[in-house]
Amino acid sequence: MKFLLPARFISLSALLFASTAAFADPAGEWRVADGTATIRIHRCGGGYCGNVSSTITPAGRDLRNPNPAKRNRSVLGLEVLINMRPAGQNVWAGYSYNAQDGQMYNATITVQGAALTIHGCAPGGGPCGSETWSRVR
Repeated sequence: MKFLLPARFISLSALLFASTAAFADPAGEWRVADGTATIRIHRCGGGYCGNVSSTITPAGRDLRNPNPAKRNRSVLGLEVLINMRPAGQNVWAGYSYNAQDGQMYNATITVQGAALTIHGCAPGGGPCGSETWSRVR
């Protein structure tokens, strides 16, 4: 006895496979735009987080952190992408911490192949900026 699947089921299965295959995964190592650091993005909770995994010069300190108790911590290992949750196809939204100015930003990351674009805006409609990172692995 042959088991045949209805054509509608096969078409639906192919569509579901194609749509999930189209989603990129931000997990991995990413080199920042100026090449001075690498960020390791990994799963955390129901989303993604990113930590500074390496720097090309000796790692500095988080000197501009608004919390004086944190200003002596190394930027190596520092969480810079926080609670990035799905916000569309290949897009995650959450927060970004910038040790260069000690500020938190509303942020999105978008993955397209070996490129990750991070876009951030200061809370309350402040200035925005973006840059593109390249996948290391």
